Amino acid sequence: MSLKGRVAIVTGAGGGLGRAHALYLASQGARVVVNDLAQAAADRVAEEIRAAGGEALAIAASVTDEVAVASMVDRTVVAWGRIDILVNNAGILRDKSFAKMTMDDFRLVVDVHLMGAAVCCKAVWELMREQRYGRIVMTTSSSGLYGNFGQANYGAAKMALVGLMQTLAIEGEKYGVRVNCLAPTAATQMTEGVLAQSSLELLDPALVSPALLALVGEDAPTRAVLCAGAGHFARASVTLSEGVYVGGGADAGQQVVANWDGISDRTGEIVPDYGFTQAEREVASAGLGAKVAAARR
Repeated sequence: MSLKGRVAIVTGAGGGLGRAHALYLASQGARVVVNDLAQAAADRVAEEIRAAGGEALAIAASVTDEVAVASMVDRTVVAWGRIDILVNNAGILRDKSFAKMTMDDFRLVVDVHLMGAAVCCKAVWELMREQRYGRIVMTTSSSGLYGNFGQANYGAAKMALVGLMQTLAIEGEKYGVRVNCLAPTAATQMTEGVLAQSSLELLDPALVSPALLALVGEDAPTRAVLCAGAGHFARASVTLSEGVYVGGGADAGQQVVANWDGISDRTGEIVPDYGFTQAEREVASAGLGAKVAAARR
């Protein structure tokens, strides 16, 4: 039981994917806080864990409520002394084409997915830094990574979580806090009507949850985006092409258009270690370009 002695919080764990996550982490030895908006739903999953011989607390709280989340963290520490793992799973859908989507529905989805994850991360951040150990998983989505019709709000929130992950991973590294993303595909209440029934039958949420072991274990990576569904696992990355230096002349815009294929060429692309990698390379390229221009003169 590789997570024995670890304490995990799973948000939105009263059903669907969150329930599968909570049951899986408990099966690996973790003590699990089952969080959900509904106390009854959280209680049912916590009882499942206890019936299987595990330890669980059921705590109802909205991830967007800073006071309630802080209270959940305090109750966990009082009960078990520490928090090692946070799985930000809670979420909602309000799917419509952007033309028909209200800004209220856009804000609501961003608030739950992005701000909810930020609130939960903030609530455990100092604790994890002080104990020099932490594992945080954001739940991103192919809708954010690649886009899906009718999910502008959801996609924006999910890609924003990748950005949050990237920065928290950098800031948490020296404190032993590792932060990753999980991009799941699973048949849940949220995906009913989105995928064909034949596909849903293959997408048991329990087939996604084993991905967590790689992301929250002792030897977990950091800044990884792991895609999981139907027993299949893959990595996604935000990459940077080698690019082309065109300078800053009056025809720079035309040069960008003329060199579009070269700019887009993925040969030699990299996964930057941090955001300033782009600027560093641009400055280096400009310096080299200036030297070449001077040599030509």
